[in-house]
Amino acid sequence: MHVFSLHLLLLLLLLAGALARAQDLLAALDYGAFQGAYSDRYNISYWQKIPFAAPPVGENRFRAPQPPGHVGRDVYNSTQRFSMCPQRETSGSEDCLYLGLYSRPWTRGQPLRPVVVVFYGGGFVRGSASFEPRPSLYPVLELSADPGLVVVYPNYRTNAFGFLPGRQVAADHPRSDLNPGLLDQRAAIEWTSRYIRHFGGDPDRITIQGQSAGGGSVVAQVIAQPRHNIMASSSGSSSGDAGPRPWPRPRAAATKPLFAAALANSPFWPKTYAFDSPEAQWIFDTLSERVGCGAPPAPPRDGAPSGGDGDGRLACLKAADVQVIRDASLAIADSHLHNTSTFTWAPVLDGRFLRRPLSSIASSVDTTTTTITTTPDKEGEEERRRAAAPAVFAMYNTHEGEDFIHPPGSVATAADFGAWLAAFLPGLDAADLAGVALLYPERGGSEAIGRYDDAATRAGLVYRDVVLACPAFWLAGAGGGGRGWLGEYSIAPAKHASDVYWWNAPNTAHETDRHHFLGYTGAMASFMATGDPNTRNLTANSTVPTLDTGYQFHVRTEGFGQLKLSQLPERCALWKRLAHKVPI
Repeated sequence: MHVFSLHLLLLLLLLAGALARAQDLLAALDYGAFQGAYSDRYNISYWQKIPFAAPPVGENRFRAPQPPGHVGRDVYNSTQRFSMCPQRETSGSEDCLYLGLYSRPWTRGQPLRPVVVVFYGGGFVRGSASFEPRPSLYPVLELSADPGLVVVYPNYRTNAFGFLPGRQVAADHPRSDLNPGLLDQRAAIEWTSRYIRHFGGDPDRITIQGQSAGGGSVVAQVIAQPRHNIMASSSGSSSGDAGPRPWPRPRAAATKPLFAAALANSPFWPKTYAFDSPEAQWIFDTLSERVGCGAPPAPPRDGAPSGGDGDGRLACLKAADVQVIRDASLAIADSHLHNTSTFTWAPVLDGRFLRRPLSSIASSVDTTTTTITTTPDKEGEEERRRAAAPAVFAMYNTHEGEDFIHPPGSVATAADFGAWLAAFLPGLDAADLAGVALLYPERGGSEAIGRYDDAATRAGLVYRDVVLACPAFWLAGAGGGGRGWLGEYSIAPAKHASDVYWWNAPNTAHETDRHHFLGYTGAMASFMATGDPNTRNLTANSTVPTLDTGYQFHVRTEGFGQLKLSQLPERCALWKRLAHKVPI
């Protein structure tokens, strides 16, 4: 009898534990209850599909995300994957504004954990946040000290659906918005700030992270209007559901930053035009023609550009078949694949959310001592003050610019380089081009390139600095108060996305080369958890110096080092002076 009672007690305890876990996997939010799951294999609790905004369909196409409707009385099954936003040939759905999240198991009453909101790359043309266990960034979670991190993956609209520029879009506000892809990201951060405590996350310790265009997305969120609250300013969904309402932020949170730290790996930040520039307007006009919504009307007799959507082309695009827009959007992107342009679908200066270019927050540089000062120029002082995140860590790869010189082998001589440079930067005059050639000579080097004497490496270095390395350098400089870090990844081939190998998904090198895994991925894990890459240093000799020392973190084949910034600051200072002509 005693043995039976003991077995019964153990069974009841096991059932109680299972029930507690089941309850912890049910997140009750104010617009529905969401059922998650537990993976015993990876020891994570996860929710694969949660709507964070209303479907951007119908009149919501090309519009800022609207608050999500109530999902109903039934428990929402969040253990299913969601569609990518429209991209490629036939993949994706416009009903795509969902996010997933995962963490180590958490029970109510336990301490809240640091949070990471991850933006995918894909050139602002493609990408998806949908995951299966094992999810991306899992190696970082493995190196995170208890209690670990809560990782959030939101979708955001890309290509024409997320980055359609033009006067017609601006004039149709608030029925349409510029940069809705960036606004999707901001809405996901706001959702995280509002709801993440229901999943064990601390809303006061949110880090945003991304690689390539995901890193560029981090750039955009750092330099954007800090109090531009998407959901609070939203007028509600047009889906017909009475449930959606704007999300008022608590008064105490009105001036609090939405995120505490920003980590950008190879931040892809292409040329940034004003929404109504000829380059941006060409994108709108070309899409309209390809979709069958018409060519631009003849300009008024006074020569002024026609504004608004009086010609009906935007309304036509909103009503067009999704497949037709997708095909036209990809054709426009592909038309620039093998030329010198870096601009098709990308963020534009919109006058509301993204008001100033990245170069406006660039730090001043003393090139005689390579000491980076945090005193901004007068023009960008207010913008820099508001843009500075509490902590910023940015990385770039030594040879990644070479991946973007198209077609391969096209820049082989000094003459080829000159022709490529003039085509890549058509806004530069002869004196400007001479200044570039002076800082990027035929035979030269960089911090991690001891010596080069070929035109392809020279062109790759220019592209890298303009689009990737200087954005990383300037972003790191936005971390005021000595809380900005910069690093260079040089392990061969050190091309674009080479470093993803160490932190995105488990592989055998994480066991066979523990030194690099612990030193590099561990620095990322430490930063995401604490806002400092050195707080939880897992190896010797992998200290990441702050940018204001004039040194950068160096990840190399031999291990780690601190590399003096001898050329990058001066080159980025050149690009800052020429920024309005690039533009960047």
